[in-house]
Amino acid sequence: MINQKKIEMAFNRYRSNFVDGIKLEDVKDKYNVSRSKIEKIVKQNDTEKDHILLINLNKIYSYYLSQWKNDILINVENNAKGLKNMHKVVFYQCMGQDLYTIRYPEMILGYTFREVVITLVHFAMYGWEKEEDILYNFINHHFGGHLIDANEENRHIWFLLELYLQYKNKKIMGTNEKLHLAVKNKFKEDERRYHSIPDDLDVYDEVLKRWSTSDLQEIEHLISKMSVHHSELVSEIGQLGEFGDFRYGFYPFEILFLIHVRKKLGLPIPTQLDDFLMNTSEAKMVFEDPEPYPEWDSALQMIDQFYRKNYSGYIPNQHGELF
Repeated sequence: MINQKKIEMAFNRYRSNFVDGIKLEDVKDKYNVSRSKIEKIVKQNDTEKDHILLINLNKIYSYYLSQWKNDILINVENNAKGLKNMHKVVFYQCMGQDLYTIRYPEMILGYTFREVVITLVHFAMYGWEKEEDILYNFINHHFGGHLIDANEENRHIWFLLELYLQYKNKKIMGTNEKLHLAVKNKFKEDERRYHSIPDDLDVYDEVLKRWSTSDLQEIEHLISKMSVHHSELVSEIGQLGEFGDFRYGFYPFEILFLIHVRKKLGLPIPTQLDDFLMNTSEAKMVFEDPEPYPEWDSALQMIDQFYRKNYSGYIPNQHGELF
């Protein structure tokens, strides 16, 4: 049973992190410093230092994270601009990182497997099919290697990826069922890191078996179990563990993606969810179908144009205009 007072206190800590802690104006100052570095490298066409462009994408991401939280948590506006730009930055982190596999094969990544999967499912929710396909192909091609380190502990991420694959009729490593176990066994066999991958997905195992049910009461029951699971974990926000971070803690995107998939397939979905988690401003965001692309961030656009100009093997060069 959810401790209502505990989850409300946790939400207050979550919101205060962006009201009293990480302030938008401070993050914007750091963004502007990074922008100056980007402008200098681009202006000089300095291909010897262009990996710095990739490193500075993190500052662009952080700026839009703060912008999204400012809009959605502080001003309580249904504005996904910051969120969309966050995911756009992750996409370009992947595209840029692909260029350095030979030059800097052990370069520290600016993104995680978790961030890439979250971006992929949001592209699906936004209806950005072209970019979604490119990102899926990137994940599939690099899966288990340095660029997509799938030694992932978070159960909801494996749930999201498997649900996405089943919904889109796609596969990774030849399967879209019990993916976490297939990956774990393969990595163990190949003597790759696998110990963080869970042996079970807890409540998500049950949901994956029945996510396409036509029984409304059954899916309502499963979503309720997911929400209770998420709520219990996020009540410990600030501690290590699933849903314990301040980036996405109270944003139940795993439930929202399930609802999105069922809606797209014409399956019945709940019309009202009464619990605390599903009624935060983040949970109640509404996306258009398709969601319009955000305006280009000028610093991100400079980086993209630089890579397009200097590297014929840059993946976006194969696909024309994006976003």
